[in-house]
Amino acid sequence: MTLRPPFLLHCRQLAAQCLLGIGLLLTGAAALADEYAEVQKLQQSGQAAAALARADKYIAANPRDPQMRFIKSGLLSAVGQRAEAEELLTNLTRDYPELPEPWNNLAVLYASQGQLDKAEAALQSALRINPAYATALENLGDVRVRQAGEAYRRARQLDARNARLAPKIDSLQRVLTDGAK
Repeated sequence: MTLRPPFLLHCRQLAAQCLLGIGLLLTGAAALADEYAEVQKLQQSGQAAAALARADKYIAANPRDPQMRFIKSGLLSAVGQRAEAEELLTNLTRDYPELPEPWNNLAVLYASQGQLDKAEAALQSALRINPAYATALENLGDVRVRQAGEAYRRARQLDARNARLAPKIDSLQRVLTDGAK
């Protein structure tokens, strides 16, 4: 069977159209990455209000974009709007249950509020999704060290004469202090 020139011409046109489509997709992906980078750049330069406004504008046009919603949750947390950040992260966990990062950041918010059991549960959710998520594992370790410290302090309140508790509390305090550095 011999291919006729019109068929070859059609293949060339189709290939050109595919290349054009791929180029447009890559340009669109680069534009998205630039938008994320710009919002983060604004935040890092201390322009949190401008960063939030830009994130909100982007999210209004792309309401299902998980990356910008995730970035916005970090912005909200950084400016002290923790309840809004928590709500946004909770919505992300519902909308994108396959993503472990919102669970991890939700745990960080819970831990910062002293809600260690909720933080542990959120980290367990992140680790069910991705058992090799090193940051979540580290955060789980930090939460459990804090929980151990709380248990030892409560035990000391109940039994102030227990000489074994003070060194344990001191050791855990050093771990937490060293870990914060």
